[in-house]
Amino acid sequence: MARIAWFSPLPPSISGIAAYSAEVLPLLAARGLTLDTFSETDAHEFVWRQRRHPYDLTIFQMGNAQCHDYMWAYLFRYPGLVVLHDAQLHQARALHLTKRWKPRRTDYLAEFCANHPEAPPDVGELVAAGLGGALYQHWPLTRLVIESARMTVVHNARLAADLRRRHPAAVIEAIHMGVGEVPDASPARRAEIRRNHDIPADGIVLTAIGGVTPEKRIPQLIRALGAIAERHPKLYLLLVGSAATHYDVMADARSWGIADRVRVTGYVADEDLGAYLRASDLCSCLRWPTNRETSASWLRCLAAGRPTIITELAHLADVATMDPRGWRVVSTGAQKTAPVAVSIDLLDEEHSLQLALERLASDAALRERLGESGHAWWRAHHQLQPMADAYVHLVAAAIASPVPDIDLPPHLTDDGSRHARRLATGLGVQERVADLLR
Repeated sequence: MARIAWFSPLPPSISGIAAYSAEVLPLLAARGLTLDTFSETDAHEFVWRQRRHPYDLTIFQMGNAQCHDYMWAYLFRYPGLVVLHDAQLHQARALHLTKRWKPRRTDYLAEFCANHPEAPPDVGELVAAGLGGALYQHWPLTRLVIESARMTVVHNARLAADLRRRHPAAVIEAIHMGVGEVPDASPARRAEIRRNHDIPADGIVLTAIGGVTPEKRIPQLIRALGAIAERHPKLYLLLVGSAATHYDVMADARSWGIADRVRVTGYVADEDLGAYLRASDLCSCLRWPTNRETSASWLRCLAAGRPTIITELAHLADVATMDPRGWRVVSTGAQKTAPVAVSIDLLDEEHSLQLALERLASDAALRERLGESGHAWWRAHHQLQPMADAYVHLVAAAIASPVPDIDLPPHLTDDGSRHARRLATGLGVQERVADLLR
């Protein structure tokens, strides 16, 4: 029976990856894996547990967010299986190293050069100066993470193929992300949600879940809704999530004359999200810029049988969608399926969004067809049980894989014992401390 050290944010952390781990961990335990979890609050327990009874494998659920910062202290000293939720880690890592109370600018520049030896040296200097912007996307800072791991797993086959081309010596696999079934909500509960947010019973509710940020294309959504508001007086925008400190969504809505149509719920507990989705008529799951992540919130909308509007992204090219400019089916994949969403071309975003909202707000039959085909896509590709089965197979393969031997910047291999050895020498107990540190 394999013993696994699972590094991940966990509830009550407000993180999609925390919810992901909470769903999959019981399924893996039911399949015979012994799992100890290590979040930001208790990761310091790992080292002595590892020394006392070594784990068969470490698994790191890595993403481009602050709640993953603590994992970098363990990634390279205890290589294992990395589940890469974002194909760009540069933003969070740079912020962690350069904006702390004691910045580690030299360490950041060493990591940048080791990850991207082909990059102009000044790029790292620009990021360290706080001018990252689009540079994060061009230089993702993932090479050391991928090439030092026994195995890297992503949730998209196209992304896996791209990473294999970039890192031919690394072991990179793809598994479909799974999310749990969204239970139905009673008519009374749906009515209660609408009533609590002052939405009429006959209103058409367009919902976006997650943080209310510009990256979710909320400003573009507001403008599109403002453009068609007079023709669709029953269309409301329900933003289910916490407002961002750097974006005033209600000020934006007021400037477009639709503040009376926009509702912001604030944080909603995971167990209540399903009822909010069931109380919705359609969902916006837009995203740009993208880290080529697989959106769990979009999959939950599909699982709830809700029609969705998504951004047309390269790693979603195998998903059949409808282009609102003529309502033709778009798919470059081999699978010929019914369209599961409406996709928006970034080069024609606001116009396409207006067309999409115009049609979906008035065509209940199309909403129903898209909801049914989206649910069928979730059922065929994104359920939890198949993902758990794939994990078991990949865990066995990762345990059997050797630890790669790659050159790392010195600060990534520093075990922190130098200070202890120096103190021990001063006290004359260096031999006893050396035995403890072995």
